Amino acid sequence: MIRFENVSVTYDGAAEPSVQGVDFEVPEGELVLLVGPSGVGKSTVLGAVSGLVPHFTGGTLRGRVTVAGRDTRTHKPRELADVVGTVGQDPLSHFVTDTVEDELAYGMESLGLAPDVMRRRVEETLDLLGLADLRDRPIATLSGGQQQRVAIGSVLTPHPRVLVLDEPTSALDPAAAEEVLAVLQRLVHDLGTTILMAEHRLERVVQYADQVALLPSPGTPPVLGTPAEIMAVSPVYPPVVALGRMAGWSPLPLTVRDARRRAADLRERLGARDGGAGEGRGAEAEVRLPPPGSDRPRRTRGHREPAPPEPLGGAPAPSHGWFRRKRPALSPQSPYAAEVRALSVTRGRVRALHGIDLTVTPGETIALMGRNGAGKSTLLSSLVGLVEPSLGQVAVGGAEPHRTAPRDLVRRVGLVPQEPRDLLYADTVAGECATADTDAGAEPGTCRALVSALLPGIPDDIHPRDLSEGQRLTLALAVVLTARPPLLLLDEPTRGLDYAAKAHLVTLLRDLADEGHAIVLATHDVELAAELAHRVVLLAEGEVIADGPTAEIVVSSPSFAPQITKILAPQQWLTVAQVRQALS
Repeated sequence: MIRFENVSVTYDGAAEPSVQGVDFEVPEGELVLLVGPSGVGKSTVLGAVSGLVPHFTGGTLRGRVTVAGRDTRTHKPRELADVVGTVGQDPLSHFVTDTVEDELAYGMESLGLAPDVMRRRVEETLDLLGLADLRDRPIATLSGGQQQRVAIGSVLTPHPRVLVLDEPTSALDPAAAEEVLAVLQRLVHDLGTTILMAEHRLERVVQYADQVALLPSPGTPPVLGTPAEIMAVSPVYPPVVALGRMAGWSPLPLTVRDARRRAADLRERLGARDGGAGEGRGAEAEVRLPPPGSDRPRRTRGHREPAPPEPLGGAPAPSHGWFRRKRPALSPQSPYAAEVRALSVTRGRVRALHGIDLTVTPGETIALMGRNGAGKSTLLSSLVGLVEPSLGQVAVGGAEPHRTAPRDLVRRVGLVPQEPRDLLYADTVAGECATADTDAGAEPGTCRALVSALLPGIPDDIHPRDLSEGQRLTLALAVVLTARPPLLLLDEPTRGLDYAAKAHLVTLLRDLADEGHAIVLATHDVELAAELAHRVVLLAEGEVIADGPTAEIVVSSPSFAPQITKILAPQQWLTVAQVRQALS
């Protein structure tokens, strides 16, 4: 169905090809997963299938790509639209209408399908992807994950024979990702749809692939094989494979179920090392001095469980759900980096948040988790003053964010949004840094010094759009950190990041927490939460349904537990690093 014949792509102004030696075939009715580190050319390979490369991106394509017998060199993207459906990394760039239902119908209208066929397919897709309740919603009011489901749905309705998907689950919560992947698997098995997909979160998708094409490094020809064969040699691999490599299992497990069947001996060894308790706390735990305003030690690395702070006035800790105590007013001398009391936010007819209570201590890292549309991004927006409370109070560093001047607010709190490029608007890295210094009132060169420390080797004259996703995220983080805000907020920070870039981010955020920065991140990445967070706060329908130490929350959740926890349950291990250290 898809045939690459010795394909290479060189972009205008580039000295070397972005990809070269691409020569393989994707048979009809198979799902082929494209994997490799960031920047090796996965998106370029996908773009060559839809014709966007080189017709839209420019550059020179050598060799030949054919889709259902059509040569993409001579067929422009619009002439492939009836055969190929494409979803890129950024759903917002995909949309051409205003509402969910209109977006699902647009592709079929362009192909001239009959109205009764369009209606039936729209209804089917709304049900398949759990979008029925959102059919009349403006797309601009949806969460990032909801937008991603709409983007996927809009390419499913025309029933293309080929789907090209770039990071299709990056903004989805775990349950929604499983639903989408189950739909894709059904299309492959029942309808013979051919899918070529790139995805960094291999723990979600590798078990669904018929074949895996590995791009090991820029300009290196891809290696094609079964998932087990490729995972044995790949520089990027999910936690279940990392555990299998460490334990010496062969063949390597690709699913939690396969790993659990082999993990009895490993659980026994870990239980003996941990004195039978099975808590996994000793692996990476260490005690550090309490942050200012606290008189209790906190644990770092591993579970790193801070003792819960006392509510204002010494009142008992609030219970979540049906019973809530009346809260005292926020104190201007609060020891917390941020306080939220009885916060409710209503947007139009949508109740985004209701009765939220949250305190954030200096040096603490909190992961906000929950399904798409649960209110995570709205809560971050409230903390940074982008959203005004409908009810309740928000205080950051003793100030109300929505009533604080931006020049003062940047010294109290900084937000790295879901799309870091939303924060980057200059033509060069040097321009971004100069603007950041001015906005923060910092000494000239402050931001550039941060960039040099976080991203060694990045030249001043490079355009931010030419950076990889991980580099762009780190640049945005440097821009925000120029003002040294005590509270740092990150919204889906691992979207588009490979495992190496994510490890770099984890190290960076740990160092910032050790320096006393409070960090709140909204994420669907359960592996990131397990690696980094002291606390996990679960949201549902705009309310807090759980708030506690990471191990307690994620171990008890089938949706939000990391792979290692599922494999080694009932012992409470969270990461491969913990297991390795315990066995050393």
